[in-house]
Amino acid sequence: MESQKRLARTAGALYLAVAVLAGFAIGFVRNSIYVSGDPAATVANIATNEGLFRLGFLADLTQSTLMLFIAMALYLLLQQVNKNVARAMVLIVAISVAIQTLNLAPSLAALRVATDPDYTASVGAEGAGSLVMLMLDLQRDGFLIAQVFFGLWLLPLGYLVLKSTMFPSALGVLLMIACFSYLIHLPFMFLWPEVGTILTPIVAVPAIVAEVWMVLYLLIKGVRTPPKPIEHPLVAA
Repeated sequence: MESQKRLARTAGALYLAVAVLAGFAIGFVRNSIYVSGDPAATVANIATNEGLFRLGFLADLTQSTLMLFIAMALYLLLQQVNKNVARAMVLIVAISVAIQTLNLAPSLAALRVATDPDYTASVGAEGAGSLVMLMLDLQRDGFLIAQVFFGLWLLPLGYLVLKSTMFPSALGVLLMIACFSYLIHLPFMFLWPEVGTILTPIVAVPAIVAEVWMVLYLLIKGVRTPPKPIEHPLVAA
């Protein structure tokens, strides 16, 4: 049991690291640098904050990679519930990580165009700005594609949590609901972006609640301690 708790807390610590690094890379760096509809301002922000941009890239790459270790730790923890479902969970995370890491390439291209004067000399300031915006928009769209797998991995995870005795059953149900909230949201973002943007904060609620609950449970509780069997007085005698 102690080894399971250590494994759970390791997974929780990695999960927390992913949340912090992703929040920094996507929530802070990208939002500080990207100015929608203003290529000149975006290029100026990248050139002025090149170090921050590179740090955001490194944080994004690290958090993507750590997801593999989270999946491996949870596999070791939950494989006894259903090994095939646990394997499916790891496979889905591996696909997600591959997409996310490859999706970081456009941001490096945007950095190169914004900071290398040869590109500006070749295509002009407006052309360079357009290229930078294209690269960053491609990265955003790639992130949306990866959202398929952000959602899908929560389905086997939720099932394993629900069927195990190590976590609250409600947590497993909420993780599976979060999976479908991700998947339902995605078509709106591609077909009706304006509607999808409005729905984003609503759809994010079950995912945020489920994953925050999961992280805190892993870190604080670890896993449930099974109840001690009650000995029959005649047997004990």
